[in-house]
Amino acid sequence: MRFLMFIKHAENTHPVVPPKPLMDAMETFVSEGFKTGWLKETGGLKSMSQSVLIRSKGGKLTVTDGPFTEAKEIVGGYAIVEVKSKDEAREIAQRFMELHRIHWPEFECEGEVREIEDMS
Repeated sequence: MRFLMFIKHAENTHPVVPPKPLMDAMETFVSEGFKTGWLKETGGLKSMSQSVLIRSKGGKLTVTDGPFTEAKEIVGGYAIVEVKSKDEAREIAQRFMELHRIHWPEFECEGEVREIEDMS
């Protein structure tokens, strides 16, 4: 089973650098995931000011360059994991969020886990 995991948080108006202890813990966590094979891909996303929104509404497409003032929270990063069950995916996501709670407790965020539809 493959899952997309992502972290959501408020868009910051200025660049924020995560604390070094969090980055060190994340490096260990990510290395473990690639080594054991459950982590397939991961990455952080650039700010909304560098994004493009393409909307389909009323039979027309509109294209808007970021930033988007209506955005209250953004997806800041993602991971694709391959595991045997939803419970295993949930456990991995909880470990990821726990690293943030321990090493950056003032950072408010939420993680989401969604199974990737098997189209084969």
